[in-house]
Formats: sequence, structure tokens, C-alpha cells
Amino acid sequence: MAASVFDSPLFAGLFPTGEAGRLFSDSAALRAMLLVEGALAKAQGSLGIIPEISAAAIHRATLEIQIDPGALAQSTGTNGVCVPGMVAAFRAEMNAPEHAQYLHWGATSQDIIDTGLMLRLRQSLALAEADLRQITQALADQAEQHAELPMAARTYGQQATPTSWGAVVAGWGMPLLDALEALPDLRENCLWVSLSGAAGTASALGHKTPALRAALAEGLALKDPGRSWHTDRGPVLRIAGWMAQITATLAAMGQSLIALAATELREVTFEDAGASSTMPQKQNPVAASVLVALSHQMGGLQAALQAAAAHQHQRDGAAWFTEWMVMPQIMLGSASALQHARQITEKLQPNPTQMAGGLRNGLGLIHAEALSFALAAKMPRPEAQAETKALCREAAQSGEQLEQLARARHPDLPANLFRPDAQLGQAPAEARAFVARARAL
Repeated sequence: MAASVFDSPLFAGLFPTGEAGRLFSDSAALRAMLLVEGALAKAQGSLGIIPEISAAAIHRATLEIQIDPGALAQSTGTNGVCVPGMVAAFRAEMNAPEHAQYLHWGATSQDIIDTGLMLRLRQSLALAEADLRQITQALADQAEQHAELPMAARTYGQQATPTSWGAVVAGWGMPLLDALEALPDLRENCLWVSLSGAAGTASALGHKTPALRAALAEGLALKDPGRSWHTDRGPVLRIAGWMAQITATLAAMGQSLIALAATELREVTFEDAGASSTMPQKQNPVAASVLVALSHQMGGLQAALQAAAAHQHQRDGAAWFTEWMVMPQIMLGSASALQHARQITEKLQPNPTQMAGGLRNGLGLIHAEALSFALAAKMPRPEAQAETKALCREAAQSGEQLEQLARARHPDLPANLFRPDAQLGQAPAEARAFVARARAL
């Protein structure tokens, strides 16, 4: 198989990345860096740092010139960064040495690489936002339609109390709405421009550095942090953390869906389930399984990125190289999770008959909590709990329904005590609150 499933023609359908895949290619990286070089020259020309005519020529050329990534391989291998080779190739292609000499004036490779990364991360966030909005609206449709559809809630894999399918869906959707609402602050505080020169002091740029950095930020529609952040990887960590949060939420959805689709439950169905090569009856929850797998991968990538955030002195090649290796995988992994989540949420269907059957199974023990509180209305709470536990043991041993045993001993119990639709608690309200929030966002 290929070194990365995201670059593999064989696995393109299993780990699709949508438009985000185009942002993390060598060509996209070079294109983003050339845009930074062009914006830098334009800003420098406006401030009189380089001749304005040269600035205009460079800016125009950065929009037109294409550089072959393969042609930079040897230079990148020698220098550890691609910018020296890119600058040399650009100057040769521009074929105007009187102007090209001002390209990359006073900047360092990290300024160009980090700012180029931020341009691509900004596009990634926009794509993720669009996917999240579709996913949350699809979940809101489910929650609205099934706010009061009873089903068994499960803790530790066992039936706990009744809930509703709408509330379950809302439990997946609310964290995604949190992520959407966090986006404006994330963009404002993490999408930074970098312009600090060789050692973070911008010594080659002189006293105009603050104004130049501000102009560059404005030209690229990025945030001016007002300082050097060469060794402060906080912005990158926060964006990666946002993506990891989404991936974890989607993995939780995937885990539950895998369990709910099990042969013994079949409480949900997938329109595009996977087939087996030898077992005709199989309807495998492939997309849900991918969500879980991507979250597993994300955990390791996050650990590597966290370790890479500790830089030695004013620049650390080893730490920086590690970030290059893992950050694209983080972004593409989350993009792939969002692609699958869109597919799942648009076509997911609950099975009310099976959900009702699940509530009837288990001798009615799912109502044990409600029974204990009903008994507590006429006896001390500890005694009510002890009585309920004894009735549950008797039901398990005799095979009789808990309701029959409980009513035989306590005939004055409420008539609706063992009705799932009467024991939903705040589940319908939770579902409707999610719907209202999703529609308003």
C-alpha cells in the first residue's frame, strides 16, 4: 500500500479528503509560498523598502510563474528547507535580475513557510466549516423528526434508562456546534503572518518591521501577531486541536453506530453499507469504522505534534521537520472524517421497530431507576434501592418481567411507570434544544 492512505489511488474511496486534499500537495505548498513572497514584495514596495517597480514586477510574477517541486528536491535535501531553491528557481524563471534581486528581501525561510502554511490552514478551516454545517443540519433533521422516538440508552455497553434517538443524535451534534462557534476566535487568534527574519529579530528589515508585518498581514488577510513566533507553535497546536476535537466527536458517533448496527441490535441502518467478499448477508458499517480509525491515528499524530512544539533556541530543524510530517496528516485525517460524516448523517436511518424491541427485551430492567424513585416516594431511599435490587434479581432468576413482580408487591405504582415514552426525562428537550441551536447558527 502507499505510504499515506490520503495519497493512495487504491484507498481514495475509503479515505476521501475532498477539496482539502489539494491543499496539502507540494504544488499547493509552493503556490502558497509564492503568494507570500509576492505579498511581501508588494508591501515592501509600498513602504519604500524596495523599489516599487520591482515590487510590482515580483508580485505579478508570483501569480504567473509555476515551479516544479521535483526540481527543488536536491536543494531541499541539502538545505533542509525548500525556500532557497524556490527563490533561485523563481529568479531564473522571472528572467529579470534587476527586479528579482529584491525577492525574499529580509525574510527568512520560516517566515515564508509558516505564512504559506497559514494560508492553506485558512482554506482548510473554511472547508471544514462548510462540512460541519451540513453535518449538523442533517443531524438536526434527525433530532427534530425523532425527538420522542424511545430507545435504550446504554452505559458500559449495557442498557441503562430510556432515551430518544433525537437526544442521542443531539449528543453528537452539540460538540460540533461548539466547534463551529469557536471558529471565529480560532481564525482571529491563530491565523498569523510571520515576518521575523533569520533569528526572530528582523534585523535585516530595520525599524520598518512592525509596519511591514502589518502591511503583509493586511495583504494576505491574516492576523499580525505583533511579534516573532518562530518557536511558538501555539497557533498550529490550537488549529490541530480543533481538528482533533471534531475527529474525536465523529469517532464517538462512529463507535455508537457500529454497536447499534450490530446483528443483535439493528437499531440503525446504513444506505451505503459495505459488502463482504464471502458472506452475502453482511452489511458492514464501513464509514463508521473509518471515523474510529481516523481518530486512532489522530491520537498518535497529536502526540507527535505536541512533542514537536518544543523548539531549541531560536529555530529547531528536527522539531520543525516533525511538524511538517504530521500536520498535513492531521488536516487530511480530519477532512476525511468530515467527508464520511456527511455521507453517514445524510443517509442514516433509525429502526423504530428494533428500538422498541430493545426496550422490551431485558425483562424491563431498563426501568429499574424509575422504579427505585417511585418506591422512594413511600419509603426511605436506601430501602427503595434495596427493594428494587431485590426485584431485579428475582426477575433475572425467574425470567418474569420486572413490572409484574413490582406491581405484585406494590400495586399502587404509577400506571405509566414502565412506559418508555413516559420515562424519557429531558431527552426530547435536549433534542429540540439542539435543533434550535443548529438552525440558528
